[in-house]
Amino acid sequence: MSRDTVRRAVPAGSGRPAPSHRPSRRPRRRTRTEARNARAAAGFVLPFLAVFALCFLAPLAYAAYQSLHRTERTGPLGLGGRQHEAFAGLDNYAQALSDGRFLAGFGRVLLFGAVQIPLMIVLATALALLLESAGARGVTFFRSAFFLPYGVPGVIASILWGFLYVPGISPLVKIAGALGWDVDFLSRGTVLWAIANIVTWQFTGYNMLVLIAQLKSVPGELYEAARIDGATAWQVVRHIKIPLIRPALVLTTVFSIIGTLQLFAEPMVLRPLASAIDSGFTPNLHAYSQAFVGNDQHGAAAEAVLLALVACVLSFGFLRLVGGPARERR
Repeated sequence: MSRDTVRRAVPAGSGRPAPSHRPSRRPRRRTRTEARNARAAAGFVLPFLAVFALCFLAPLAYAAYQSLHRTERTGPLGLGGRQHEAFAGLDNYAQALSDGRFLAGFGRVLLFGAVQIPLMIVLATALALLLESAGARGVTFFRSAFFLPYGVPGVIASILWGFLYVPGISPLVKIAGALGWDVDFLSRGTVLWAIANIVTWQFTGYNMLVLIAQLKSVPGELYEAARIDGATAWQVVRHIKIPLIRPALVLTTVFSIIGTLQLFAEPMVLRPLASAIDSGFTPNLHAYSQAFVGNDQHGAAAEAVLLALVACVLSFGFLRLVGGPARERR
């Protein structure tokens, strides 16, 4: 190698020769192991996607299709034997939004959720914290006892509580009468809160288990460090436990919002016992009556789509509300 070549290769002030060229970066090929892992992952995910599309997306798309059509009948006054479907556009949605009973049902479940959901979440949180406290005894028994109502189907639970609400056979009404209280759990002013009691009794234990599972994932070193620093039990709950179970609290609240808008079994079962419960008591009950009593499947489909949209708006709105401060802190 000539002296001029070495001088060009070695920069001024450098003690080592510079590389004559840089290796080009080529895209790394996937190994056989990575490809096999990708195929295995797809094999696990595809069955779920197939069931999700079949049981959720397909019925939702069919309901949206039905909501855009109407049934037309031939003959005098539409009483002919032949009928066919015709495109209706947004007429079914306009009819649903102009129905006073349907809108009143929405207002009723929103009021129901505004009172029942916070009460249930607070009660589930308190039970979870008590069962996960250091001095708790009989945890397994009480955890099973609190979760047991969730194992009772909603229809059976409504029947059981119906016997406790009906005057004449209810021991609760008899006890209240003996104390001088005139109680009617199924009156127009109290039947909504009687249903709220059934829902709270049934789902508090389920939400409690979700919160306990989140508490189990909290490292024990945090509690130990807090005790060393002199933190009281209440300070541990306020500054460690509750902030760290926030994802579980958000999850249970979203599930509760969706479940509230789908309220159906409890008013349906109690309807023969309470004259205050009519076919428009909840949006779900109104859609059911439209489809199977009024024989208007297209109108019921429009109401179902509206119900799904409201559930999505409220759920994502709540997630944005509780997630905003966290994003700002980050």
